[in-house]
Amino acid sequence: MRTKVLMVCLGNICRSPLAEGILKSKVDPHLVFVDSAGTGGYHIGEKPDPRSIAIARQYGLDISYQRCRKFVREDFDNFDIIYAMDKSNYENILRLADTSDKVKKLKLLLEEVNLETKEVPDPYYGGDKGFEHVFQMISAACEAISARIHKHEK
Repeated sequence: MRTKVLMVCLGNICRSPLAEGILKSKVDPHLVFVDSAGTGGYHIGEKPDPRSIAIARQYGLDISYQRCRKFVREDFDNFDIIYAMDKSNYENILRLADTSDKVKKLKLLLEEVNLETKEVPDPYYGGDKGFEHVFQMISAACEAISARIHKHEK
C-alpha cells in the first residue's frame, strides 16, 4: 500500500508545489503518492508561480503541470501524512481536524530536519532569491522524508 503525502501552504502556488515536485523526485512512485494543496482558495486551477516553476527547472524538475487546489476536510481521510509549510497553515488545517487520529497526521515540514527554523518562509513577496532558499529548505526535508519512508518500506 502506498504512503500518501500531502504538502500544504497558503496559496498552493509557491512552497507546496515545490515540495510536491521535490518529494516526487526523491521517492519511488509505486511506494509514495504525493500531492499538494493550499489552505486559501485564491488560485484554484492555476499553475504554480512562475518563480517556483523556474527554480524547480534549474534543478531538473518540472512542476508546470501541477494545478492549484484548496485543502479540504476529506484530505485527512485520503492522506497518511499532511505537511504544513508554516505555523499559520498548520493552525488552519488543525481547525478542520475533528479527531485525534487526524491531528496525528499533521506536521510542520521542517520538523523532519534539524534547521534553526521550523517554518518555510513564504517567498511570494521576497523576490527571486527567496525561492532558492525555500527550495533548499524543502529539499532537505524531502530528503529526510524519502529516507524514512523507504527505510520503513523495506
